[in-house]
Formats: sequence, C-alpha cells, structure tokens
Amino acid sequence: MSTLVLELRQGDLMVVNGAPIRFRNRARIELTAKARFLFGKQLMTPEMASTPARRIYFALQTAYIGDEDEREAGLAVARRLIAEFQAATTSGLARDLLDRALASAEADECYQALKLVRRVMRHEEVVLGIAPAGGAVAED
Repeated sequence: MSTLVLELRQGDLMVVNGAPIRFRNRARIELTAKARFLFGKQLMTPEMASTPARRIYFALQTAYIGDEDEREAGLAVARRLIAEFQAATTSGLARDLLDRALASAEADECYQALKLVRRVMRHEEVVLGIAPAGGAVAED
C-alpha cells in the first residue's frame, strides 16, 4: 500500500480500525499500512440515518469500521435493508447501485460500497425532495 497523507482540523473526528479519534489540534497524519478508516463528512451518526438509503449507509459504515462482530452484523443489516429498498423502489439506477454496493461490501471493499450508497442517498434526496444529510455526503 502506498502512503496516504491526511490533513485534519482541530475537532475533526476520525475512526481507524473501529477506534474513534478526535483531533485536539490541526494535524497532518500519514497512514503507512492498510487501515479501515473514515473521517469528517464521511461519518454518519445513528441520528442521521433517517431515510432508507441513509440507514443502508450507516449499516455499511458499521460493516467497514466496526470491530469484527459489528462488521458481521452491519453487513447482515445492510443485506436486509438493501433488499427492502430494492423491493420498494421503481428506480433502476438505485437498484443497480445497490447491487454493486452489496457486491463490493461482500468482497470486503466497503469503502467502495459507501461511495456507491452516497450516490443512492443523493438520488433519494432528489426524488423525495429532502435536504442532504448533514455529514455523510462527502463527494467522491
């Protein structure tokens, strides 16, 4: 893996391998090994998971950054929520994105799955005429 350098501001939250880290001051960090991490606007709190697509994102987020037990449970919840969403939607685009997201998650490529679900979230927001999620809508 190549080195990844991230710049974080004071107060930013980052979760690495299931451990939340809050930065007290501005920091520039370097990840030199493979790690499961999300930070800033990529993170969704349980309170923000207020729509079907956002609940899928939250479940996949858990499957990505949770501990071993949480990852298994998160993936199981994501499977169920994706099946329910696909059964209820008339959008071929949303069904296709969710198929791809689930395949990515099952291949342990949860970060890619989250990117795909962010697209579904944006689609859902437009269709339902709701405001974007306050956090987990970071652009890909």
